[in-house]
Parts: sequence; structure tokens; C-alpha cells
Amino acid sequence: MNITGLIGETTEYEKKVGLEEKKPKSWCKTVSAFANGEGGAIIWGVDDQDNIVGLLNPQKASEIVSEQIKSRLDPIPDFSLEIQNIEDKPIVIANIKSGVETPYYYIGDGNRVAYHRVGNQSVPAEAQKLKELVLRGSDKSYDSIISKYDFSDYAFTKLKATYKQRAGKTFSDSDFESFGLVNETGKLTNAGALLADESPIRHSRLFCTRWNGLTKASGVMEALDDKEFSGSLIILLQNGIDFITIHTKKKWKKTATGRIEMPDYPERSYMEGLVNGLIHRQYLELGSEVHIDMFDDRLEIYSPGGMVDGTLIQDGNVWNIASKRRNPIVADMFERLNYMERRGSGFKKIMEDYENQTLYSEKKKPTFYSSHSTFILTLPKLNYEKTAIKTDDKKPTIKTDDKKPTNKINMQQKQILEYMEVGKEYRLEELSHIIEVKTTQTKARLKTLIEQGDIEAIGSNRNRRYKLSE
Repeated sequence: MNITGLIGETTEYEKKVGLEEKKPKSWCKTVSAFANGEGGAIIWGVDDQDNIVGLLNPQKASEIVSEQIKSRLDPIPDFSLEIQNIEDKPIVIANIKSGVETPYYYIGDGNRVAYHRVGNQSVPAEAQKLKELVLRGSDKSYDSIISKYDFSDYAFTKLKATYKQRAGKTFSDSDFESFGLVNETGKLTNAGALLADESPIRHSRLFCTRWNGLTKASGVMEALDDKEFSGSLIILLQNGIDFITIHTKKKWKKTATGRIEMPDYPERSYMEGLVNGLIHRQYLELGSEVHIDMFDDRLEIYSPGGMVDGTLIQDGNVWNIASKRRNPIVADMFERLNYMERRGSGFKKIMEDYENQTLYSEKKKPTFYSSHSTFILTLPKLNYEKTAIKTDDKKPTIKTDDKKPTNKINMQQKQILEYMEVGKEYRLEELSHIIEVKTTQTKARLKTLIEQGDIEAIGSNRNRRYKLSE
């Protein structure tokens, strides 16, 4: 059965075999999550394999759904209910619209909880996400909030010079208010504070590291070079590009009509990736920063905050992702500086630029990963060739005890410990992506690390996080 034929243009939906009257939380939390996100539909009378099972009393079920939404959701979201007969079997569909009065809370069991979507799950909104929902409900974004900083105390020489150089225009004093960087009383918005030469927003920083090898701990010398940058977002962008340029090479070969250049990384790809990381990052997450990590075989750009709508980019088609902006004023300013386009085609540019390279292959395809709190772009090094490891056939093979962890498991545990930073918490899905195995296998690796005292588990099973032991 084609589910989309039942729910129309709604992109998110959840299927239920029957209505759990005594457990309204099981589906009311999804109503909260859809209202706090991009909307969605809940379908009762369909199993997980899309088989129509129907409901015995669809009219009663519809009334219960309506009553529970009105009594357990605050504020009450905009929703509609319909009964459809498919193959002579009635089903009930609740269409939940994206709300404008976020956050929408589920009230029950003595709790008041706002939910949001992470992939295909409805999970409680943590403090950072709750702040974001409150801002959205007040028709604000982080970068539009008025800061405590006076415009007169800060210089914007880099912004003005870059505007002149890239846009060919003079940045006048009246433009600061017109572009949303200053309010009428002379206070900077957060966008203005982020673009000041000496940005007072301390966690707006860029950490750049050229690691020695393929991981963050490959030998005696772990890092070949590292830099930390602060200041205007324009300064962070330009310094980040300079760092990448210094640590990359460009091969070339002659042709009958000239020469073909073969860079380690296409310049437009890493510039688009860094622009995306700086302007769409979650600035509500304090104590975090954007990272550029360069290894022998790849370049990774990490930024705090997942996709704005809560979807997981690795589960979708990167060619068809709609542009949604967490910081619209900053994004608008970067458009005026000609660092990005209004139609939001950054991901497509990254893919297209790679595919146009002489050394491109499917094995060297850029990858995108997101969780609720993380976004990682990985750009393979086009000129990297894996060196074959010579083996001595005369050396005896080492027998292993099946009851003990294999070398592969030990290596994956090592990767997890190298990736984790002191004081930060990580979800299972993020660590699973790092070692590239299923979540069930990752759990086994984490269990061993917990038993050894290397890491700690925090929270319940559904909302569990992991951190390094202190």
C-alpha cells in the first residue's frame, strides 16, 4: 500500500495498529513532536508492514483522539481527523500541522514535557532544544535576539572591507539596522555580535587540527599543526579556509590543450562546508565550537546542532533537502557577501564539485551525518592512496580466544575514546556512526568501556548518553 496516497503531502508519519486508549502518551508525544516540528500524520489501523488491519469502531477512536489531544496538549495544536475506508477496512488519520505557538507540551503522569522528532522517533526536548522552541514560538531566532552589547563599543572593519571587496558596495551605518545587526536603541543583535571584529560571543570559535595519520591518536606525534581562531564569523571563515589551503596540495598533469589540476579537496566544497557549519550551527549550545579536523585521507567539518527540522541527513536524499535556516539574519548577511546563495544549494555544490573532479569515484564521495546535536561533513582526500602493508609470511599467526575482544573490537573502542572529549555527552547513534557499525554492536563496545571505567552512561535507556569518566 502507498502510505503517501493516504496522507497527501505530509512527509512524516507514524503508523499504529490500534488505538491505545489507556496509554495516550504512546501517541500524544508524537502529536507534540509533530506540532513542534514540521507537522505530520498518525495513522491508526495500519501495521508496520503497511498492511491494512482496520479499526472496529473508527468513530469512537476518532472521538477519543480528539478528546485526548485537547486535554493533554498545551497549547492545543492545529489538527484534523478523517476516517478512510481502504479495502473495506476503516482507518483513522490525524493530520498535525506545524505549530506557531511552540513549544507544545504533553501533560500527563504529573509531567509536562515537550517532544521533538529525531529521525523517526519522538524524544523529549532537552534544555537547548526547548530554548529553540521558545524562540520559535515568540517568532524569533537566536541571531535576532537583542544582546547586552552596545554598537558603539565594537568595530566592524572586517565586515565593511569584505562587503566592499566581494559585493562592490560601501557598508553604511544605516545598513547595520537595515540588515538586522543593530536595533533602534544602538544595541547589537546576536547576529551583530557574531560579526563584530572582536566578537563578544566567546563560544563562537573555530578549532583547526591537522592530525598525524588516520585517527586522532595515530602515533607519538598526534597533531602536526593546530590553530584556534576567534572573532568575527568572517574572520573564522577566512582563517579556516587558509588553514585548509596550507595543508593541502594540488597535483596536475599536462594535456594537449593545457593541464588538468587535481586538488586534494575541491576548494568550493570545503568552503561551502565551512560556511554551512558557521552560519547554521546551534549557538544556544554553550561551550562548543566548529571544528576542522584534517587527516591523511579526509577532512571533517563538525558543527554543533543537527538539522533544523530534526531530520537525519543520512536518512534522506542530499540532492533534495530543502533550505531551512537556524540563523536567518547571519545567513542573509553571508548571502550579501556572496559567500552563499539564497536558494540554499550548498550540499548540491559540494557533491557536484566532487563529481567534476578527475580523481573522483564512488569511494571518494562526500558524506553527511547528523544527530539531534551534531552535524559532520566528511570530504575524502582525492589524492590519497592507501599504502599496502607488507606482511612477513614466516611470522607465526597469533591464535585468539573467541571469548576475548578481537583486535577489531579493541580498535573500535579506541576510536570511540579518541572521538569523545572530556565534559561532552554523546548519544549512541553518533558513536555508532563514528565506528561505522550497527547500534547493537556499538552498545557492546560501550558496555566493555563502562565496565573498564573508561566511560559513564547517563540517563534512561531511551535518552541515554555517554561521556568520558573524569
